[in-house]
Amino acid sequence: MLRKTGAFWLLVLCLASLGRVPAPGGEVIKVGVMHSLSGTMAISETTLKDVMLMLVEEQNKKGGLLGKKLEAVVVDPASDWPVFAEKARQLLTQDKVDAVFGCWTSVSRKSVLPVFEELNGLLFYPVQYEGEESSRNIIYTGAAPNQQAIPAVDYLMDSGVKRWVLAGTDYVYPRTTNKILEAYLKSKGVADADIMINYTPFGHSDWQSIVAEIKRFGGAGVKTAVVSTINGDANVPFYKELGNQGVDAVSIPVVAFSVGEEELSGIDTKPLVGHLAAWNYFQSVENQDNADFIKKWRAFTKDAKRVTNDPMEAHYIGFNAWVKAVEKAGSTDVDKVLDAIIGVSVPNLTGGVAEVLKNHHLTKPVLIGEIQDDGQFAVVWETDGVAPGDAWSDYLEGSKDLIADWTAPINCGNYNVKTKVCGGARN
Repeated sequence: MLRKTGAFWLLVLCLASLGRVPAPGGEVIKVGVMHSLSGTMAISETTLKDVMLMLVEEQNKKGGLLGKKLEAVVVDPASDWPVFAEKARQLLTQDKVDAVFGCWTSVSRKSVLPVFEELNGLLFYPVQYEGEESSRNIIYTGAAPNQQAIPAVDYLMDSGVKRWVLAGTDYVYPRTTNKILEAYLKSKGVADADIMINYTPFGHSDWQSIVAEIKRFGGAGVKTAVVSTINGDANVPFYKELGNQGVDAVSIPVVAFSVGEEELSGIDTKPLVGHLAAWNYFQSVENQDNADFIKKWRAFTKDAKRVTNDPMEAHYIGFNAWVKAVEKAGSTDVDKVLDAIIGVSVPNLTGGVAEVLKNHHLTKPVLIGEIQDDGQFAVVWETDGVAPGDAWSDYLEGSKDLIADWTAPINCGNYNVKTKVCGGARN
C-alpha cells in the first residue's frame, strides 16, 4: 500500500484550491463549473458555483452516475468575457469535462457558444436571457422573454402603468430584451414619448442623475414603471439611490429581471418594499421539495441564513435533467445525451415539472414577486400552469416566423416555417 506523504496531501490541497479534487481510484465523470468568482458579476455567480458543488456532492451520495463518481472542475472567468471562451476551451480540451454548467450574462454565453459548437461540448445555461438564439450545444434552463419579460409588462399594464422606463446594463441581453419590449409596447398602443430607454456600463455606481431623470419622466401625472435589466453589482447603488431620492413602489414601481434574493441580501431592503421582480422561482414558494432544497443548501453552506434564488433552481433542474438523460443514454457522450434529453421531465422547486423541449428550452411557471423588508419576495401573481420557452420572439420582424427544433427532420435552431429553410447550422 502506498504511503500518503505530506507532499501528497499538499498536492491534494493545491488541487482543491483550484476547484479540482480527484476522486480516489477509478474513472470519474467530470462536470465543468464556469462562473465568475471575481469581478462585477461575482455578486450573482458565486452562489451558482456553490450550488453546483452541492448538487455534485448530493449525486455522489446517491452512488454517482453510471457507476462512477462525479468530479466538479471549477474555473473562474472573472467577469471577463474573452476569458469565458478561454476557460470553456480549457474545460473541454484539457480537463475533458462531460458537461459544463455556467455563464450568467448573455455576452459570456455568446463568447463561449462558438467554442461549444466547435468542440461539440454541452453547456447548461441557467439565467433568463433575451432569446433570439437556439444552439444544439446549449440547454437554456433560464427563462426566455415570453417566460419573464412579456408577462411582467402585462402585469404592470393590468395595474394601470402607461409610461415605461427600460433601464439596463449596456450589453446584449438588456438591449435585445428592450428591443422586444419596445416592439411589444408599441403593439399595445404605447407612444414613443411614453418610452424612456437608458443603458449604463457594468459596475456603474453613480445613479444620482439617472434616478433624477426617471423621477422627472414619471412626474407627468401618468402612472410610470421601471423595467430593469440592470445586472451585477450595479444594482446595489441603483436601489440605494432610489431610496435616497424617495422613489418608492407606489410612485414608480420597479420590476427587475436580474435581482433576486442573493442580490437583495447585500442591501437594506426596507426602502425597496413593494418593488417587484419577475422570475420562475422564489425562495418563499411553499412546498416540500423547496423546503428540502433550502434545508440541504443551508446545511451544505453551513449558513442558516443563506438564501436561494431562481438561477440556482435552473441549475437544479438542468443538473437533474442531465443526470436523467445520461442514465437514459447509458453514456455521457454529448450526441447521445442530446438525443436522450429531449422530452425529459424533472421536478422544479415550485411544485411542478420542467420538461426539456425540442428547442432546448424548458417549460416554466412565471411568478411576480414583491420585495419584503426581510429581503424575500411575496408572490403576487403567477401563471396558471407552465409556459413553454420560445427561442424566437413573436414581436420582431425576422424572428416571428422562426422556430428551433433539434429533432429530425428539422434539426435546426432557426428554421423558417414559411420558407421551410434553416437559416443556420444544422445538426
